[in-house]
Amino acid sequence: MILLLILLLALILLSIPVFLSIGLSTAVAFVVSNLPLFMIPQKMFDGVNSYVLLAVPLFMLAGSIMDQGGISKRLVDLSESLVGHFKGGLAITSILSSMLFAGVSGSAAADTAAVGGVLIPSMKKRGYDKNFAASIIATGGSIGVIIPPSIPMIIFAFIANISVGKLFLAGIIPGIIIGLSLITLVVFKTRNLQIDEARREFSFGKFKTTFKDAIWALGIPIIVVGGILGGLFTATESAAVAVIYALFVSSFIYRELNLKKLYKATIYAINTSSIILIIISIATVFSWFLSMNNIQELLTQSFLLLGDNKFVILLAINLFLLIMGTFVETTASLILFVPVVTPLLNQLGIDPMTYGVMIVINLAIGMLTPPLGICLMVSSSIAQSRIMEISKAIIPFLLVMIFDLFLITFIPFLTTFLPSIY
Repeated sequence: MILLLILLLALILLSIPVFLSIGLSTAVAFVVSNLPLFMIPQKMFDGVNSYVLLAVPLFMLAGSIMDQGGISKRLVDLSESLVGHFKGGLAITSILSSMLFAGVSGSAAADTAAVGGVLIPSMKKRGYDKNFAASIIATGGSIGVIIPPSIPMIIFAFIANISVGKLFLAGIIPGIIIGLSLITLVVFKTRNLQIDEARREFSFGKFKTTFKDAIWALGIPIIVVGGILGGLFTATESAAVAVIYALFVSSFIYRELNLKKLYKATIYAINTSSIILIIISIATVFSWFLSMNNIQELLTQSFLLLGDNKFVILLAINLFLLIMGTFVETTASLILFVPVVTPLLNQLGIDPMTYGVMIVINLAIGMLTPPLGICLMVSSSIAQSRIMEISKAIIPFLLVMIFDLFLITFIPFLTTFLPSIY
């Protein structure tokens, strides 16, 4: 068991792709334990043979179509009409746009790419340091997995066997809190910078126009989340509805989606979804092997050595997940760690909505830290900057998100209120 974990960590640190790292270490563990290797493909198939997981490629396709079809641009325009006249207005716009796009995409990478592609060039022209601009976009993009719909939340609900709709509701207040705290930090950091010198006064007419133009885009979270909560369709069916709605709005309302753009959106969704699903499949085998060796019980006992104070144990689990989220990709982290920590958290009497959102926020923070921070990679590519340079600029944003994480962890009301009234 120790050999397996050491080998996995070593392969990841050697920059071997995550699915290969998990697969190779699992295969070695099977050989050492004299388990038949034909069980690996069987377990891999079982890991993705789920109706719920169909929502993953569908939400990825919906988000990609929204980006190519002009929906993301209209959300950015709406955000800028609201706050663009302030000092640091473009920075505030990037966070607000990410919050809006999070409500329609479900993917942090898609959120970062869509908002960053529009705003990073504009921010550089307005006098923003490119590393600071990229760090804002990356941090805002991470909100994409917290505000529903959220692909990691769907995967978590699938593993933990809890309601997707209730978990979506649980993420709304934490997502808003994180967004507002990031906006507060942006306002503080930009107050003395020589930026946005050409900013204008607030125009209600401009806001009215952009709101009218974006109203179709704003309908997506209402249809998706409202449909799930209203019992009209399941999470997977809601993803299919989101694809159809995105196609309709992009093609017939905004008229910006052509066959070339649709092809590009489809290829991106296929590539991204295939990565996620292959990680889920191989990580399922890894998780099964751990459960066969009672790793959940061993880890539970290790945490319980800290005492029976659930706040101390929650603090320890958060620190554990923050460290692991830095080295292990989001989907793999969910498959590997949720089955391990869930029994312990249930034993402590912690509401699944609270620890579900807590785990997702931990992994969102992991998206902002090298070596596997996907939001960091996307924003650095758009800004044409080095990841380590952005990593320095992003530290204040990370500290704010970690503060929010502990706030949400230790005040369960923030995650249980909305699900309780559903």
